[in-house]
Amino acid sequence: MDALFLLLPISLLFVLGIGVAFWWAIFAGQFDDTRDAATAILDDDDQAHPGAT
Repeated sequence: MDALFLLLPISLLFVLGIGVAFWWAIFAGQFDDTRDAATAILDDDDQAHPGAT
């Protein structure tokens, strides 16, 4: 039972920290443009350039 009194507040602080980090990420614009980074590799020019070794 003593472990419960220690682990419960620690886990609640951990969940609160994750929530704050997620809240910050949303309002800092981290999820505004997720498509361009995913499709950037498809737009890459894969042809060898003249003079390249």
